[in-house]
Amino acid sequence: MARPVLAAVLGLGITLTGQHARAAGQDTVPTYTFTEDARRIEGAGSTADAVELEPGRTYRSTLPPDAKVFFRLELDDTETAYASATAVPPPGTGVAVADGVKVTVEDADGRSCDGDTAIFGAPGSPHPVAAWAMREISPRRSLCAEAGTYYVTVERASPDARGASPDPWELELHTVSEPGTKTPDGTAAPGAWDSATPAPIQGTAQRRSGGAGFAQAARLGEGVWRDDIRPGQTLFYQVPVDWGRQLHATAELGSSGTDASRYVASALTLDVYNPVRGHVEDLSVGYNGGQKSKALKPLPPVAYENRYASGQQVSAVRFAGAYYLVAHLSPEVAEDYGDGPVPLTLRVRLGGAGRNGPDYAGGTVPADVFTVDGGATSGETGGAGDETLYRVLAAGGIGTGSALVVGLGVWTVVARRRGAALPG
Repeated sequence: MARPVLAAVLGLGITLTGQHARAAGQDTVPTYTFTEDARRIEGAGSTADAVELEPGRTYRSTLPPDAKVFFRLELDDTETAYASATAVPPPGTGVAVADGVKVTVEDADGRSCDGDTAIFGAPGSPHPVAAWAMREISPRRSLCAEAGTYYVTVERASPDARGASPDPWELELHTVSEPGTKTPDGTAAPGAWDSATPAPIQGTAQRRSGGAGFAQAARLGEGVWRDDIRPGQTLFYQVPVDWGRQLHATAELGSSGTDASRYVASALTLDVYNPVRGHVEDLSVGYNGGQKSKALKPLPPVAYENRYASGQQVSAVRFAGAYYLVAHLSPEVAEDYGDGPVPLTLRVRLGGAGRNGPDYAGGTVPADVFTVDGGATSGETGGAGDETLYRVLAAGGIGTGSALVVGLGVWTVVARRRGAALPG
């Protein structure tokens, strides 16, 4: 079933271990920062030569402009496997509005188990785009339930579209394995849930610098968080959300102090991704130089049974763990308000009551992907030493972190669709 969503995907910023920063005299906004220990592999032109993707690993590869590439999954008949692909066009190249990345999981007979497509959308500027697909074990699905070899295919969404980039793109691939449960829970989605939007959480904002990719996302807990975001920049944050808890978030752009009459539609976009980097929800905020805010539509409490819901927004909130908030500021803001940073405030609230998770029959891979252990569940997410380092670096004109990466920032409105399994 097609479901268009706005998605500002993937981050840009000069980064130091997951924090963004500007070097003295540097005016560019960085591109997406790949996972540091990602293994480099090559996608195959045929399933016969496909390299295996091991659960819990992150990989880097290359997507050619005019061909599909294949990767391999070796799965038993109990585990659900999730695969995501992030495509990163080279800076400075043109892209077509209808182009993007398409990901599909197929069985050994070429039947589609699941698929997803993410496109650049207007205005067609180059930026990282991400899509995900799964091989799901479910009482409601008989297709793709057997043990055996499966294939992850990655390809361009519309490589022949007018203005499409002729260049190969970089890829980041991420895989997660989820075991079955000891006792079947049936196939019923949860009933009614509190869908009211609560008042935004109040309090004094604490400084927290966003990262430049999923692996560098800054941890946030419930509270009010303050950052600065430049035109063309995307910042990543993660909020640990336990079973039974409900994530609420409000994004605010601060006033610029500049007298400008031009209104920038969708100046800020905020997207929510689940722990396997699957898209959940998004919002956009217009900007005219004055303060603006908007809250995400209410999300359901995290529950295993959500996967049986028909709507993608509910189905995607199917496990506990790190939920990602991805904030992006359009480069069009710079045309009237300059290329300096705009104040960004995120108000994060965790509703609902904690509950036990599913009785898994085995371990997830990676082991901690659906837990909040070691994550931030309150306002304190960094030690005093971290804050001291932040202040020292800031005084020297450099933001927080430890590994400096320079690149080009990008802007997007991403359309997605979740592909239904196709009969063979």
